[in-house]
Amino acid sequence: MATFYWICLLIGGGVVVLQFGASLLGLHHDAPHDLHGHVGTLNEGLQLFSVRSLSAGVAFLGLGGLFCLRLGWPLPLVALAGMAVGIAAAVTMAVLMRSMLRLESDRSFRLAETVGQSGEVYLGVPERRTGTGKIHVTLQGRLMELDAITPDDAIPTGARVLVIDTIAPTTVIVAVQPRILEQGDGDA
Repeated sequence: MATFYWICLLIGGGVVVLQFGASLLGLHHDAPHDLHGHVGTLNEGLQLFSVRSLSAGVAFLGLGGLFCLRLGWPLPLVALAGMAVGIAAAVTMAVLMRSMLRLESDRSFRLAETVGQSGEVYLGVPERRTGTGKIHVTLQGRLMELDAITPDDAIPTGARVLVIDTIAPTTVIVAVQPRILEQGDGDA
């Protein structure tokens, strides 16, 4: 029975060591990707059946089994303890990998994500695309200052605007954001 646990430890541990070495050399990346090559969304759940998780589970199945055999436990208890340690190792590896993917998540600013967002005019926007003003928009938890133009009348400083399109790397087209009437605002 010890041979089985040694084989699990050597194969599982060998795969973990090979993957770690490949990661250090930049030869392997175990993150899920979408069609555009970006790291997948973080709400995909734990990757319990990834090679890393399974190999860690097999390695610790072997390690736990060998440890329990060394303590002189009965074989059924050794098998249960080895499986419990292996499952715990697989879950731990999946949790660790998920945490590392969160660190890698793409938080770069994409101007197209501002379309539909509201902002505030920081420097008045001239009328009918005759010049640029500046607006503040909060995106991804960051306050961004962007150049803005409008196809309509001039927009004064402090006005609420809605980003309706983008035209350059840091320039957006804005319109005055319609004010939502609160109860009691419009007496008929």
